[in-house]
Amino acid sequence: MPETKEIPTKIYAVASVKSQGEQSLFEAPFPITSENVENFYSDPDLIDSATNRLSTEGFEILHVSPIAITIAAPLELYEQVFKTKIIPVEKDVKRINDIHKSTFLDTTDTDMPGFIDVSKSTFSDILEGIAIEEPRFRLGSLISDVLIGAERSFMETNQPTAYPPPKSYWHLNVPSDVSLGLNADKAHRAGITGRNIKVVMIDSGWYKHPFFIERGYHFNDVVPGPAATNLEHDESGHGTGESANIFAVAPDIDFTMVKTTFKVVTGNGDIEKAIDLKPDIISISWGSDLRDISNIKDLDEISAANKALSAAVARAVKEGITVVCSSGNGQMSFPGQHPDVVSAGGTYMHADGTYEATPYASGFSSPLFPGRNCPDVCGLVGLLPNAQYIMLPVEPNDEIDVKLSGRTHPNGDETRNNDGWSAFSGTSAAAPQLAGICALIKQAAPDLSPKEIRDILKNTARDVTQGVASRSTGSHKATKGVDLATGHGLADAYQAVKRVLGNE
Repeated sequence: MPETKEIPTKIYAVASVKSQGEQSLFEAPFPITSENVENFYSDPDLIDSATNRLSTEGFEILHVSPIAITIAAPLELYEQVFKTKIIPVEKDVKRINDIHKSTFLDTTDTDMPGFIDVSKSTFSDILEGIAIEEPRFRLGSLISDVLIGAERSFMETNQPTAYPPPKSYWHLNVPSDVSLGLNADKAHRAGITGRNIKVVMIDSGWYKHPFFIERGYHFNDVVPGPAATNLEHDESGHGTGESANIFAVAPDIDFTMVKTTFKVVTGNGDIEKAIDLKPDIISISWGSDLRDISNIKDLDEISAANKALSAAVARAVKEGITVVCSSGNGQMSFPGQHPDVVSAGGTYMHADGTYEATPYASGFSSPLFPGRNCPDVCGLVGLLPNAQYIMLPVEPNDEIDVKLSGRTHPNGDETRNNDGWSAFSGTSAAAPQLAGICALIKQAAPDLSPKEIRDILKNTARDVTQGVASRSTGSHKATKGVDLATGHGLADAYQAVKRVLGNE
């Protein structure tokens, strides 16, 4: 047995206030969707009271929404106030190429993973339960997919250039190749560039790379998620790199990064922070793998954190925000299979412009939600073993810059470890690419709902008839028409805009 990791000094969680609909968030059918999420809103006075009482007990209040309160405190405070016992549990975390261990936090007195029962506490009159946050996984071609990582020093780094390093292996550059591959160039020439459309990405942070500055892209200050610090830096590089995919497709968007941390995962609070910004689109390139509960019979097998996450996503869509999520790189990702989101899969484009499904990307029929097939449509994603396919800007000497450097392609990207450029992809890249197309659609037709935008993406995608999706999600083959490998196919920005404008 592997040695159990220590419990962190500060535990992040979501306290669910009693719902107006009189059904607990943690007992409701999973998932909560935009059609029923209002049943789980709480009376504002009750939320205020719960917030004040939690603060008085010593909990740090990080965010307050109509449904829940994001909190943080040492383990001892949770155990004292809620009469419980919190323990670390080591679980297998599956990636496309391997399995490793990650530490989840659980209690000893409930069957639902990560759930704190408040019935024995003085909060039983006002709270319906607490969800302990759990690890989420970024869905790019990275050495480490788990949202963890050490602090990095950026005191002595090279100043990167706005131009990617030339490499002899076939790869895509941003913005040109990604824009061309998704047929966005023609939309731009028609005046549809995403102008004034607000796009929020929730990821590892954002670095002011010359790639963005010298092209005149519009970006706002980084907004901290509940546990984020060091806002000038992106210690991972994941958020910075993947954001270039959005700008490649929609160069005139109004862009904001909500920084989450790779040391502490606060997915629910991060989504709530994003909703507060009132964007048109939210892009999410991370999630949890739900493959191991494909034969689920008891709702309690779904973690409390995922139930809370379901409500946060549903609230965003209910408020008219289009949410785009990665379907997974061999995972059955959640929230990528939530019924309300645009589920982003992967298609590989060859140098001659032909394309096929890639076995790096997931394709599956949801084990939890009957009739929900993933993905809906695809972006551009590389091949096995590591999908090192799109040359993207990152902060020099960050995790990705260092770990993907040096080795010969396809096992590395052949860049230097401090040049601020790395080649990677995965459905982490597909989600922001599709978010960019959603921005183009939204500019062309501002009144469209999230469901209407998703339908336009699906109905204008290019059929993919070759290739196979990830073996770990069923090895589904691309066929003529809609299939489980690529959904409706490779997204087509220009055709989507033409459909909206009635020029088809």
